[in-house]
Amino acid sequence: MRIRLSRALPVAVAVLAAVTALPVSAAGAAVRAPVPPTASVDHPTYIVTVHEGLDPAEVADMVGARPVHVFHKTLHGFAARLTPAQVAALQALPGVESIEEDGTASAMGSF
Repeated sequence: MRIRLSRALPVAVAVLAAVTALPVSAAGAAVRAPVPPTASVDHPTYIVTVHEGLDPAEVADMVGARPVHVFHKTLHGFAARLTPAQVAALQALPGVESIEEDGTASAMGSF
């Protein structure tokens, strides 16, 4: 069974937020509120690949994006929920090789 990143991410964020909201000790240690995402949950997740010489996290930071995953082996880039303005800003940056909306892939034909 395949789970799309765009469907699993909101669940993972909700679980993480619930866990971080739990007190650390019975003494009532201070609890930090989760940081809201840069882009609305209504914005799609994109896979962005960058030139090998660039740090994918730094490229994301240049446009105010918060990566949900940074790739260093299979791809050299990051996945993030992006606003249309962030997509346009990434398209204008030198060193950004591709920007693709996340989705599912399947083999075509029979083997």
